[in-house]
Amino acid sequence: MAKTSETVIILGAGQAGGQCAASLRRGGFEGRIVLVGDEPHPPYQRPPLSKTYLSGEIDESRLWLQPPETWAEQEVELRLSSRAKRIDPDRKLVILSNGREESYTHLVIATGSRVRPLPVPGAELDGVRYLRSIADVDALKADVQPGKRIAIIGGGYIGLEAASVAAKLGATPIVIEAMDRLLARVAVPEVSQFYRDAHETRGVTIRLDAQVAALKPRSGFFSRGTDVSRVELKTGEKIACDSVLVGIGVMPNQEIAAASGLETGNGIMVDDQCRTSDPNIYAIGDCAEQHNWLTDTRLRLESVPNALDQAKRAAAAICGGTAPKPEVPWFWSDQFDLKLQTAGLIGTQDTTITRGGDAETPRSFFHLASGVLIAADCINDPQSFMAAKMMIQKRARPEPAALANSGIAMKDVMKAALAGIQD
Repeated sequence: MAKTSETVIILGAGQAGGQCAASLRRGGFEGRIVLVGDEPHPPYQRPPLSKTYLSGEIDESRLWLQPPETWAEQEVELRLSSRAKRIDPDRKLVILSNGREESYTHLVIATGSRVRPLPVPGAELDGVRYLRSIADVDALKADVQPGKRIAIIGGGYIGLEAASVAAKLGATPIVIEAMDRLLARVAVPEVSQFYRDAHETRGVTIRLDAQVAALKPRSGFFSRGTDVSRVELKTGEKIACDSVLVGIGVMPNQEIAAASGLETGNGIMVDDQCRTSDPNIYAIGDCAEQHNWLTDTRLRLESVPNALDQAKRAAAAICGGTAPKPEVPWFWSDQFDLKLQTAGLIGTQDTTITRGGDAETPRSFFHLASGVLIAADCINDPQSFMAAKMMIQKRARPEPAALANSGIAMKDVMKAALAGIQD
């Protein structure tokens, strides 16, 4: 149990920071906890922003990690609408944006990531949106109403989730992707094609190999010329729109760590306990780069399960407890009535097996490297997802023909694969 005289300061009040504070209390930490966040809201979930919150299915209160009053009950001091300006590791101080200095025994950096800005003329026009915060989505809600044309730049998961909500609400979404397929950075071609077909059959326009040259304002006697009205492609083609949503990726917020002398790469470098190059400072969540047991490489994973896992690891290290066992990385995405659950990490696969019947779903894609299952994309197929997670964890070699045969229950495919390991 940590001493009551100790202080943990957590920079970042997102899911990683909030989970770390809660885990510290659950782990027996009795000292002071200060949670610093640059938004006016207590810690909340980000995944629903592009899904059920954008669609209006849930309100703001359903986003909270826990009721706001619980933070006070746990004696967690929230410093909202505030950010760290500088870290002084020698004196163990954090200097906040208001000039206030806070001393720490342990510091946890959970600053997350920020959206990558669109680097073209006109990106500053009114009606150009990004999707990262509650405020972003509150502004976006007016753009996904019936009769509105919204150009979505970026065919990744955020863009496709927003497109599905816009289409369901009666807007006209046009997805503009610079590469030759959707989800090109995160999915195999088979999954890309599945989602292209799914969106196009539901009324979403998909434009591939479409590089944006500029965003243009409205013009005319009654226009101030500051509202975006069209996207111009490098081919010269003009795509009319009422608003633009940019979803071209994120960048880690690691600058404050680098300025403090901490080791950084594609994120803040941490060990298996989430310690940085300074033993009194930890980093967790989207801003942290850590060795991954599954790929045997250093990675920065942008996912809620990874953020929660790292938060628990840092809290356990501070409390002197036992860290959770490593889990298979997993992700999810909701688009229309299609729930994608992904287990593992692609990149080294040499074979992809498709499992599905005549209908669109359930459908799953299994990715193998030299016969070993390394990842799976499961759409409306939770049984395959759970079985795949177990087989990936055990580095199993399922029979390809059995994976492809939807007539064989996935639990039986898994049992056969795991039995081979035990033998």
